[in-house]
Amino acid sequence: MRIARFGQVGSERPAVMISEKQAVYVDHLIKDWNRDELEAGAYNKVKSADLSTQTPFDIAGLRIASPVARPTKLICIGLNYAKHAAESGMTPPPEPVVFMKAPDCLIGPNDNIAIPPNSTATDYEVELAIVIGKRALYLKSEAEARDYILGYSMSQDVSERHWQIERAGQWVKGKSFPTFNPMGPVLVTSDEFAPDDVRVYCTVDGEKRQDSRTSDLIFGISHIVWYLSQFMELHPGDVINTGTPEGVGMGFKPTKYLKAGQVVVTGIEGIGEMTSKTI
Repeated sequence: MRIARFGQVGSERPAVMISEKQAVYVDHLIKDWNRDELEAGAYNKVKSADLSTQTPFDIAGLRIASPVARPTKLICIGLNYAKHAAESGMTPPPEPVVFMKAPDCLIGPNDNIAIPPNSTATDYEVELAIVIGKRALYLKSEAEARDYILGYSMSQDVSERHWQIERAGQWVKGKSFPTFNPMGPVLVTSDEFAPDDVRVYCTVDGEKRQDSRTSDLIFGISHIVWYLSQFMELHPGDVINTGTPEGVGMGFKPTKYLKAGQVVVTGIEGIGEMTSKTI
């Protein structure tokens, strides 16, 4: 199933894609794709329903929202691609590097990215996103982890490097500006997506910046979910950004940070693309 949401900010409606260009609304079954509804069995309600009775609509011209609404947590894994760690001049970490982003920086896949006032170090980071499907806490092994995943989407983990690196403290300061996490365009449920070796890429104004595969992950999908569950409770709808590959703006000499007016295209094989304009 390919889960999606459409509508202007504050008026989004839950939907399911039936083709690349058409979808059906499912708000006769659930209120939204969010934690409360997922905890109440939203996925199985929609999966078992006869959606052929619903009128399809063309998605062209509609605003696409993030495929999940108001997640409890937006968790990120840093330095999780071997080549990205190398370009950052850092040794691959012995355990996952974990940080958080403010959940309300989550926006739709094609919404504008707002560069903060006076920022000269706003960066892009394509990332595969895990979406949790059921409560996970103290999982006993990595082998259990996939059972707790609803599906996968794509995030653009926008980062302000000055606040992230040069200002002392947690990375969250450089990660949580408004609009700093476009996500989408869909959530592909785990029964229809194999995440372990897919292409991830990002272009800026048509120039290829990032182009890698998730097979370069230092810590894989199952390990990440198991590891996080050892010290925090994961809830349905929680989003986990799994890390970005090499080619970020910070890694170039000279650096290639984002400027207002640029177009960032982010893509993951099997999920789709999203296009964001910087303002």
